[in-house]
Amino acid sequence: MSGLEKARELFAEVQVAPSILSADFGRLREEVDEVLAAGARVIHVDVMDGHFVPPITVGANVVAALADTVHAAGGVVEAHLMIERPERSVEEFVRAGADSVTVHAEATPHLARAVEMIHESGAAAGVAINPGTEVGALAEVGGEIELALCMTVNPGWGGQPFIAHSLDKLPRVRAIIGAGAAVEVDGGIDPGTAPACRDAGAGVFVAGNAIFGEPDPGAAYAAIVAALDGVPRR
Repeated sequence: MSGLEKARELFAEVQVAPSILSADFGRLREEVDEVLAAGARVIHVDVMDGHFVPPITVGANVVAALADTVHAAGGVVEAHLMIERPERSVEEFVRAGADSVTVHAEATPHLARAVEMIHESGAAAGVAINPGTEVGALAEVGGEIELALCMTVNPGWGGQPFIAHSLDKLPRVRAIIGAGAAVEVDGGIDPGTAPACRDAGAGVFVAGNAIFGEPDPGAAYAAIVAALDGVPRR
């Protein structure tokens, strides 16, 4: 099964996606192994360039370092590119092992082309919108993507509080992208906020600090899964 096919299969189900942004990079593979052993199958890699968002984080080399481990567990790597002109870097991240690449609608004037390039490279395509971005930014690509990411914090740093009014956007995002794609939320997701996002239409839940900021990342992952227990498969 290709990375694109595997991503589509996993995104069709409810997923909690641990974000390595909050991981201990001195123990990165070990901590990723812990959440994979607990059942995680989508590992979220936040890529920041110091321009689109102020911090600088990781590059394709970190995706390459984790890809074999994640794939061996039956999972996928989602590269979330919080970078300017992401279409210039899509192929590099897919070559490194990313199975899904998410780009920001605000970061490129060529969003449709960026989505096309992701698919041409063999990965699932996601488009993210920031809290202050209207959902209409997804309209022209809504039928072409596997994933729409609604940021529930302003992108840049882990550990920010959840923006409650983001919940109002999720039904509108679903209406634009239709039933064939996943709605993902990222920012402030924990056992307390995840159920409200689920009820508003989300199916993929990115959690960083709530998982890797805890002493036992595997148990923290399981706690969010437990808070979402009983969600019907989409």
